[in-house]
Amino acid sequence: MNRGRITEALKTGKILVADGAWGTALQSRGLSGGECPELWNVEHPDLVLEVAKSYIEAGSNMIETNTFGGNRLKLEYYGLGDRVTELNEAGVRISRKAAGEDNWVIASIGPTGKMTVMGDVTEEDFYRVFAEQAIALERGGADAAVIETMSALDEALAAIKAVKDNTKLEVISTFTYEPTVQGEFKTMMGLSPKEAAVKTVEAGADIVGANCGKGYKGMTQIIEEIRSVLPDIPVIIQANAGLPELVDGVSVFPATPKEMAEQNPYWIKAGVNIIGGCCGTTDAHIRAIRETVDSIKSNDR
Repeated sequence: MNRGRITEALKTGKILVADGAWGTALQSRGLSGGECPELWNVEHPDLVLEVAKSYIEAGSNMIETNTFGGNRLKLEYYGLGDRVTELNEAGVRISRKAAGEDNWVIASIGPTGKMTVMGDVTEEDFYRVFAEQAIALERGGADAAVIETMSALDEALAAIKAVKDNTKLEVISTFTYEPTVQGEFKTMMGLSPKEAAVKTVEAGADIVGANCGKGYKGMTQIIEEIRSVLPDIPVIIQANAGLPELVDGVSVFPATPKEMAEQNPYWIKAGVNIIGGCCGTTDAHIRAIRETVDSIKSNDR
């Protein structure tokens, strides 16, 4: 099957289902807090494949890759800065194997952990490290790059430009928002969903939205805000499974699959096009989301 481009598939009115969490899924399989997750792409590929397969089997149309921290600045922390290409290509190949020919691989690009406002890095540094990662992700077989969990506009724009300049990948751009005391949603750097969406689309993003954050509550408001300025651009939402709770020293995300799926009709009504999950969401959550999406589509016939 020729998958085509994600944006073309969405023009038919489809609601696509993305995957769930990768970090917490790998932790449940033995990844410790001090380990480099991306190293598992070569040292424990079977376990990484297990995560990817679990989401496809649960009904995901698209899955991410274990490459969230695969940029050079992050990998240098683990002494792995010279293995950017290897680890990113390996991560995509694993997800590609799980996705098969019918589903999309949206390769994860996360923040570097550096900020230009702190003098840690320049925009040129951002561009260079994201270009290196993006080239490897495309070479591994990705269909798109999801530039996710962003809070600073300059970093996100550098990542989008790096992907657009150096690959043919579609670009998905998501920021992490938190509620303010005034009831608005802003990133840590004070960016609103409306501002982030407009600026990233102007830079070349094909799909925009939100991920992570304070759980699924408030996502309807974020979708509506984006839709108020961008009525025709596809929107993706990948929320955490509720607010994390510390249980025996371990962060646990309490939202059940049913609770997550119950939000989906509101998101679809508000204009979402792709629904998935972030921290704490499991294949059981994705299965419930898949069932809800299919049910809504059946009732629309």
